[in-house]
Amino acid sequence: MITVHVPLGDRSYDVFVGHGARRELAALLPTTAKRAAIVTQAGIPVRVELGIPSETFVIGDGEHHKSLATIETLCRGFAGMGLTRNDVVIGVGGGMVTDVAGFAASVWHRGIPVVHVSTTLLGMVDAAIGGKTGVNLEAVDGVGGKNLVGAYWQPSGVICDLDALSTLSSRELRCGRGEMAKYHFLTGDDLLAMAEPERIARCVQIKAEVVAGDEREGGRRALLNYGHTLAHALEIETEYEIAHGEAVGVGLIYAAHLARRLGRIGDARVQQHYDVVEGAYELDGSLPPGLHPQQLVRLMGLDKKVLDGGLTFVLDSDRGVEVVKGVSPEAALAALADMG
Repeated sequence: MITVHVPLGDRSYDVFVGHGARRELAALLPTTAKRAAIVTQAGIPVRVELGIPSETFVIGDGEHHKSLATIETLCRGFAGMGLTRNDVVIGVGGGMVTDVAGFAASVWHRGIPVVHVSTTLLGMVDAAIGGKTGVNLEAVDGVGGKNLVGAYWQPSGVICDLDALSTLSSRELRCGRGEMAKYHFLTGDDLLAMAEPERIARCVQIKAEVVAGDEREGGRRALLNYGHTLAHALEIETEYEIAHGEAVGVGLIYAAHLARRLGRIGDARVQQHYDVVEGAYELDGSLPPGLHPQQLVRLMGLDKKVLDGGLTFVLDSDRGVEVVKGVSPEAALAALADMG
């Protein structure tokens, strides 16, 4: 068992990584908790033992269920079971589950404890760590977006039970590799050279270090969004037919082309992105067919990271990955064309 500490003062917590890690769950529950609300999805093969009474709430599959309507349904369920602010919410599932469970916990009685049991590779290396929760805002009259409504709400602890990985499809594992590839460019670590437990724990450690220094994304934490601006646009435009980690792989390639277009990196560094994303991590870095570049640029302009004065991206340079503000729509469009 590997334990990674997320140092956030009185909101600090531990992440347990290893086979059979869910056996550590009871130790993470608040001592005040007399009952637990378990938020999960149908078909998730992980069962948890808490030692206290619980009720299970099964949310729908698919990003259209990652919504305010789902949060309302959960909160009505919490009310029905008499969940108090001294009790606990347990999110058992992938990134969607932990995002939804965390947000529901953050608003129920203005915030109650939540513990995440992550069951996907993407969730273990990224989504369950760091306290960012949120749901999507359904587009109305062309206005909406991914994770636009949410809160920063740190868990009391996180379980990454590697036994769950053997139940995942090849596509779900590929999604996790998209986030791992991002960490490669943030640190230069050769994650693929590590054994699986150490590799996942290293990803958790990287994120924990960033979150500890910038919990609410006022600066360095924004670097964790490398590849995500186009990724979110692709998810929305394809109605989530492209999964998040797959979209991040494409977004990393796009970010390299945009950085070259802006004179921040050269051809060799762009090729390194292809070598890592497509070669080492076996992701498809090409744009899905049939999409309209102008629409993708418009959607990138609605991303939650956008600041006043043009588009905002996280881009590579000879100084490393940086937040770049004020990118023109013309440059963003040209970089899409550069991808072929």
